[in-house]
Amino acid sequence: MDIRELRYFAAVFTERNLTAAAKRLFISQPSISTAISNLEAELGTALFIRHKKGVAPTAAAEQFHAIARRIIDEADAAKKLFRTRPARHALRLGLMHTLDIPRTIALLKPLTENPDVTLRLVGANEAADGRVISKSMVRSDEHFLSLWSERYVVALPPSHPLTLKDRLRPADLAGVAMVDRCHCEQSALFDRAPKGETVAIAESEDWAMALVAAGVGIAIVPEGVARANGDVAIREIEAKVKREVGLAYSAKRPPCEPLREFIAKLGKQRRQVSKQGKR
Repeated sequence: MDIRELRYFAAVFTERNLTAAAKRLFISQPSISTAISNLEAELGTALFIRHKKGVAPTAAAEQFHAIARRIIDEADAAKKLFRTRPARHALRLGLMHTLDIPRTIALLKPLTENPDVTLRLVGANEAADGRVISKSMVRSDEHFLSLWSERYVVALPPSHPLTLKDRLRPADLAGVAMVDRCHCEQSALFDRAPKGETVAIAESEDWAMALVAAGVGIAIVPEGVARANGDVAIREIEAKVKREVGLAYSAKRPPCEPLREFIAKLGKQRRQVSKQGKR
């Protein structure tokens, strides 16, 4: 059992999907499958049950995840213990409010683990060296490096009547109690579609999902946000609305050194994922 296999297991446990876990870690899906098979053989128990939409953790996986997470965290802490050099570079990064937690963690970890970089996070509209935003928010004086694309879905309380449908049409949402989100970059698009009655306005994605899980109403959210919360049901919308998320940075001045290194690493990861997808 090695730390890499534990990291792969933790990603699958979070994503509930082998393909999504592989994309999150920028590796091939066979690598993920092999690691899970190795762990199951070593532990002598099944960790996941496959179904048509992904995988479901077994009771053994639920128990093992806490142990694996502790080992991963302690290994990361041990690596940082003797890094006493002061950081040489500062990087100010703007983040839009609608990013999901798993992708944000995967994106920021290479920066927080670099002892030469001091990272400061600000809002997407504040002055920054770079901004992680939707493509619809990019300014004319910025370059844009695409990182991922995701659709919008409907998040519902598990007992909501609309969960009886496999897919929802925009007309299905008319008159339904809805939780609006303050920071939705696609709000103008949704304003043109049939809409339910706003019963709450959430200041954050976590708060929106908490209100949905509590049964206050439904919400239209990026798929990554919905899938990061196991307490809500998810349904696709027939009107396919997607967003492209990436790193925007100034086209008028050269990027600072830590941003340049970050861009290079993201570009390399994208090429690796692209090559794996063509195999």
